[in-house]
Amino acid sequence: MLPVEHNDPINAKILAVSEDKIEGFVREPFEEIASGSGVDIDVVRARIAAMLRAGTIRRVRQTLLATNLADGALVAWKVQEDKIDSAFDWMFQRDPFSGHVVVRSTDTESAGSEYKLWTTLKVPHGFSLQKHCELLTQKVGAEKFRIMPAKGIFTLGVGHVRRKTIEPGEKADAPAKMIRVEVVDLNEHEWNVLLALKRELAPEEIRSNPWVSRAREAGVSLDEFYRVAEDLSARKIIGRFSTFLEHVKPSQTGVRVTRFNALFHWAVAAGREIETGGEVGRHHILTHCYWREAGPEFKNVNIMAVAHGTNKQRLLDHKAAIDRHLQSCGISVPYTNVFWGGRSEIKPSEISPKVYREWLGEMDS
Repeated sequence: MLPVEHNDPINAKILAVSEDKIEGFVREPFEEIASGSGVDIDVVRARIAAMLRAGTIRRVRQTLLATNLADGALVAWKVQEDKIDSAFDWMFQRDPFSGHVVVRSTDTESAGSEYKLWTTLKVPHGFSLQKHCELLTQKVGAEKFRIMPAKGIFTLGVGHVRRKTIEPGEKADAPAKMIRVEVVDLNEHEWNVLLALKRELAPEEIRSNPWVSRAREAGVSLDEFYRVAEDLSARKIIGRFSTFLEHVKPSQTGVRVTRFNALFHWAVAAGREIETGGEVGRHHILTHCYWREAGPEFKNVNIMAVAHGTNKQRLLDHKAAIDRHLQSCGISVPYTNVFWGGRSEIKPSEISPKVYREWLGEMDS
């Protein structure tokens, strides 16, 4: 029986590459992982399939830069304490457009700490984030919500295995460059290929030529599938080919990838968001870093970042190192905070306009 824990030495070598190092669309992703990790291709495929079957890997899929394909936001919800669990369940189980669903808390009562339920939300272009949240408010009995679209992206990756050994303050040689959120329109043919491409792979699809069956599903030749996928990749619509670890729950044998999930908040002066995001986003510990406007209830926080780890104090040490770096750059931070993740579920947000219309029909019936 093959080892299936993420900390097995061979699995760790594979995961250090497969989590977030395969950029864009590639025709043979598992060969790319083998090349980058130095592990034999047959071993790579067998180990990834075994980890997927065991639940160590949650999913294997081609990711999208969905902010270009759908209107997205982080949403904070104020929900009565006795309704939080049912609201959480409804959003995770019945709303395919809500991706991450997390219950968050702060160490002390502070700005925005009454917002305990947090979700990521994507709504296809042509539909309304506001109306979607109003519908969810009715369904789950929320009191109010705050929609925080990304105005810019500085860091977007996973790499939990790589980040286990990162020291506080470790950072790139240069500030992170901001990716602007821009609207991209696709035609029906491109959507057909994209929807087949983005669906997660089953264990039996962890093989050479994994896209053959997806081209058949999209009703196109393999060459045409490659042409469209590579064009979407060149247009920055395709993200990475990734293996996503189950980092919220322990494995079958009780091993955890991470234990703590920290959402860092910083408020900086208007006009310094891009500079600050670049300096924050260059720190290797962060899996996400965004410019989002949180508003007065959150003391006008505008830079947010996420880090994961197995030790809470270690994450606070990482944040303290980032705070010191901002101070050394002459960036004043009048307010900062940490929201800690508790109960959490993750699924890819649906972005198809067709699926959205069908879902709205179900909600109205």
